[in-house]
Amino acid sequence: MLAPAGPSDAQSGDAAYCAQLTLLYRRYVENSPGRQYDADAAIALDDCKNGNTAAGIPVLEKKLLESGFTLPERPRQ
Repeated sequence: MLAPAGPSDAQSGDAAYCAQLTLLYRRYVENSPGRQYDADAAIALDDCKNGNTAAGIPVLEKKLLESGFTLPERPRQ
């Protein structure tokens, strides 16, 4: 019998999503030619790294969308 998803499941889903966004941002946006340092993105990347996904995810989503990317599917909670 499966237990309903609890807060820890949602947090791990958010952590995995944040990691996906981090990977996409670092690979395709952060190191793109002519790109200047982005303090907001750096803070969001650090937030994701430190488990503060609620702060990191919206910023990285915005940065990726502004750069013309389609966001990966977010895990259901």
